[in-house]
Amino acid sequence: MADVDGEGQAPADRADRGHGERRLTPLERALRERIQAEGPITVEAYMEACNAYYYGTRDPLGRDGDFTTAPEISQMFGELVGAALADCWTRAGRPADAVYAELGPGRGSLTADALRVLRSAGFAGKVHLVETSPVLREAQARAVPGARWHESIEDLPARPMLLVANEFFDALPIRQFVGGIERRVINAAGGLAFDRDGEIVEQSPAREDAMAAIATRLAGSGGAALLIDYGHEKSAPGDTLQAVRGHCYVPILTDAGEQDLTSHVDFEALGRAAREAGAAVTQVITQGDWLNRLGIGARAAALATANPERIPELETAIDRLCHEEQMGQLFKVIGAHADNWPAPAGFAE
Repeated sequence: MADVDGEGQAPADRADRGHGERRLTPLERALRERIQAEGPITVEAYMEACNAYYYGTRDPLGRDGDFTTAPEISQMFGELVGAALADCWTRAGRPADAVYAELGPGRGSLTADALRVLRSAGFAGKVHLVETSPVLREAQARAVPGARWHESIEDLPARPMLLVANEFFDALPIRQFVGGIERRVINAAGGLAFDRDGEIVEQSPAREDAMAAIATRLAGSGGAALLIDYGHEKSAPGDTLQAVRGHCYVPILTDAGEQDLTSHVDFEALGRAAREAGAAVTQVITQGDWLNRLGIGARAAALATANPERIPELETAIDRLCHEEQMGQLFKVIGAHADNWPAPAGFAE
């Protein structure tokens, strides 16, 4: 999910107590019944239920959706991802059995743009997409004919892999703790509410498990991965859970299942999980620095020369993707790779 302004809402704005009369969403009704029958649910369970329903029932992307991701902003993003992977594959000896894999590929825009560059470099591997949403699978099938779909990372083939995860980890569920006690969601005042407030520490076993699964596959079969998301380089306390609908922040506990729930990704935790599972890991770098090192300026200039009418569009795209007040600083990139594969380009000075 592309961040709206880089700052979460204050916890007081999120308590959502005292809704008054309003129409319940199908998921909220189900969650309230579950809490009534079983007791309070964790933030992790709430986030998991909401995002499973949300992504399974719609295409959330674009101007008419709830948020816009980097591949939807410009083709240059996916092309540079493809160029970094093509370079890595070439330096690894161009293994013929390598495959391209992407986690949560949205509409398939990044896949299509990256593959265009990879194919031009001679890469002929098959495409494997981890996607559970039937709505988004339809869009991906149109963008990437011949792709194969999987329900989980563990289902990906045991082959050398060029893997991309762009804005995948931020939507995986988190746990929240206040004073060492896990925060939960309860029924209160005719709606849903958190059972406690205070200084929050966030953890995400789901993210660390996903990173470990990627790293295990890389260590065992070879390959490299690029992981791009919004978040922080070092682990730190703080409440970063947020909900977005119609490109605006909205209360987290209102309209369950009808908005995108995400939180900032802890890249230090991801790197630790990858190393413990046997993969080598690059430094964490900002998206703006990474794209600039890969040559986004030169790519924009080439596109502008061929299509002068696109100059304003290209300038706007670079600003959105690279400027520190837009996606450039908040979004980070980390690479992981097998010990016998080179690190992806763009991370070294």
